[in-house]
Amino acid sequence: MSRVSIQTQDFDVSTELAQLRAQDARVGAVCCFVGTVRDRNEGDSVRTMELEHYPGMTEKSIEAMIDAALQRFDIYAARVIHRVGLLAPLDQIVLVAVTSAHRGESFQACEFLMDYLKTQAPFWKKEQTPEGARWVDARVSDDAAMARWGMDVPTQPG
Repeated sequence: MSRVSIQTQDFDVSTELAQLRAQDARVGAVCCFVGTVRDRNEGDSVRTMELEHYPGMTEKSIEAMIDAALQRFDIYAARVIHRVGLLAPLDQIVLVAVTSAHRGESFQACEFLMDYLKTQAPFWKKEQTPEGARWVDARVSDDAAMARWGMDVPTQPG
């Protein structure tokens, strides 16, 4: 099973978690985060969202962050699934799952990976609102999240 999947199709959380921990008797904790598409963004109604990425570059970037999580936390395995393409409110969009011996390491690694996905992963989204379509950078500027993990906070031009 690969550690990173960028895909259009939905995923089954229980299947993914079972595969992640399969035959590993060391696992005492599994932490996962599932993100879903909301019907609102920045105060506006969202009918659909379309996510795009650069194949190869996105996977490589997320793989590097999983490597960083494995070095930083005492975890056994991690899995990240991120959907792209056309999505509607209530659709699952992302899964981050981590295994370890104890819950604390799994929780921290899961949050670390999710913060990375929200702030640094190269995704772009187009939202369909009642006023029409708009492109939105899928990355959220969250200096506190980046600083918490010791990641460099980009400087603002000017």
